Amino acid sequence: MPVPFTSEDTARLRDTCDQVVADGATPGGVIAYGTTDSTPGFLSVGTVAAECGDGAPNQDTAYDIASLTKVVATWPLIGQALDAGLVDLDAPIRDFLPPISSESPSGEATVRQLLAHTSGLQASTRLDHYRSAELPLHELLCREPLEDAPGQHRYINRGYILLGLALAHVNSRPLDQLSAALWQTLTMDATVYGPVARTHQVAPTEQRIPGAPRIWGAAHDDNAALLGGIAGHAGVFSTPADLAVYAQRLLLAHAEGDEHGLGEWLRASLVPQTPIEPGLDRGLSWILAAGGRVAYHHGFTGTSLYLAPDTGRYLAICTNAVYHGNARTKIAPLRALALKTISTN
Repeated sequence: MPVPFTSEDTARLRDTCDQVVADGATPGGVIAYGTTDSTPGFLSVGTVAAECGDGAPNQDTAYDIASLTKVVATWPLIGQALDAGLVDLDAPIRDFLPPISSESPSGEATVRQLLAHTSGLQASTRLDHYRSAELPLHELLCREPLEDAPGQHRYINRGYILLGLALAHVNSRPLDQLSAALWQTLTMDATVYGPVARTHQVAPTEQRIPGAPRIWGAAHDDNAALLGGIAGHAGVFSTPADLAVYAQRLLLAHAEGDEHGLGEWLRASLVPQTPIEPGLDRGLSWILAAGGRVAYHHGFTGTSLYLAPDTGRYLAICTNAVYHGNARTKIAPLRALALKTISTN
């Protein structure tokens, strides 16, 4: 039976979210929580942003979810491609891309290694260095030398860029269209690749240059922006309500059988692939904690998604903490409490 969140759980989450807002970590945010057999609950604090007036964010506020794109778009689409026989976890990524005319050290990384961040590819991703290049992006990335020997965990965005390019190639369909079709089947009607219209229900992110317009409705990630906002590592906008739908569908598929193949894929992805640090492992895309009982992922803009299959519980954090700069340290107390709360039996 699913284990519901207690009133003490939600009170602590609200108090901590209030505190990070009061400390200037983020203009506001929404926490979605629930179980496989309950209607989602939502905790809202603060405002969307000064540009959006005094209104509080709600379950329908759209946030740039940044690297949650990896687990909301790329990861489930790889699962579908595996089920359809279009890709192989242990084959080189170059096998699923258009032909490459020369040696491709980075193209030898396997799909599994890219998903688990053990590929050894170069960690610093600067697609702006390729602005005037004549070769296609997949070939430029595959021709790069490895930075490390494969096997050790190191978080690498370019691996997911390659996965996104591979998905488009093997399906003969753009990544945003593949994602939209998936989200439609899951009734995630508000989840899209950007850019999206600037409205009071779309959370702005960072003002990179004083006096310049704030990023609002476009991908905060520079590399995703260079790809038109559509990439395997970042670029998706979603709402607390849609992330709750997604989490609940994943957990139900895991517990009761496959839904669009996601249940079997989630079970396979919860097998540890490599250690990150004591107490944390990397599965396929997901970070695994609490002895593998919790899977989660973060987004640089200030978003997080947590799943606890054994207890049927989930949490989603949606903030635009990057509004005030680096979000990672500023909302760390909220993320730590979320992980502690969902890890409790």
